[in-house]
Amino acid sequence: MRTSRTRLKAPWRAPAAAALAAAALAAIDPAVAHAHFALLEPACYSEQDDLGNPQKSAPCGQADPGMPVEPTGEVTTYVQGQTITLKIEEPIFHPGHYRVSIAPDPESLPPDPEVTPGSTPCGSTVIETDPKLPLVADGLLVHTTAFTGVQSVEIKLPDDLICDNCTLQVSEFMSNHGINNPGGCFYHHCATVTILPREGEPTGSGGGGGESGEGGAASSSNSNSSSSGTGDTGTASAGGGAGDGGGASTGDGGSAGADESDSSSSSGCGCRVGAAESPAIASVAGLLALGLLRWRRRR
Repeated sequence: MRTSRTRLKAPWRAPAAAALAAAALAAIDPAVAHAHFALLEPACYSEQDDLGNPQKSAPCGQADPGMPVEPTGEVTTYVQGQTITLKIEEPIFHPGHYRVSIAPDPESLPPDPEVTPGSTPCGSTVIETDPKLPLVADGLLVHTTAFTGVQSVEIKLPDDLICDNCTLQVSEFMSNHGINNPGGCFYHHCATVTILPREGEPTGSGGGGGESGEGGAASSSNSNSSSSGTGDTGTASAGGGAGDGGGASTGDGGSAGADESDSSSSSGCGCRVGAAESPAIASVAGLLALGLLRWRRRR
């Protein structure tokens, strides 16, 4: 499998000057300072500048004013149930956390969760402790102080999810922050990914409309994260600048039902989950899947 290298554009000749200007803005009025992040892995679907722009507009930064998207054409390939590595860089800091979703296309991604205002309009939001597709992981890299470099976090893909050219979204919630226009309290990046069946596994006949499985577990390399207990509803609230960022418990790789027929979006992605099959059918399907996978590799 090949993970494509993310390419960052450099429209500013002096990135240090950009960081200095952002720090000065924050010193003048913290409420209007803007956090930014760059998606390094998997490869972002669009070109990014030094600050990771475009990234404000949901679901993929595709409608940021004055910043037209330049597609990279990069596709990252995984295997169902694989534990993958997410890498981000946050050149401008605000307290908050990250979440990851996967859907057949950008239009099928979940909306940003509701936010409860605090001392700023972006006070806190819930962290889903039991994520279900299209949400895969929530409460990642909870932080109340600036990162010291590139951050990595491992995420387990759902065991039954396979798809072709689907959309993986990484979004950042920022507390202690003013409202972005667009984007509200969130920034967004997307990656185009293909999730292949494990070798020897049946592909199943499930369609994209089947019941979704549970999201996978996540572990963080950030030593600054703090955590709090979950509420009665099974969610934890994440907030800002006083060191009260909430942590999320991990979900389990889940199983799911499926529709009778395959469905795919206009973008060509047919995300689906494996359906239950009899042993004989499963054996035949497994041999067919193995042959198809080997044929594709030879190409």
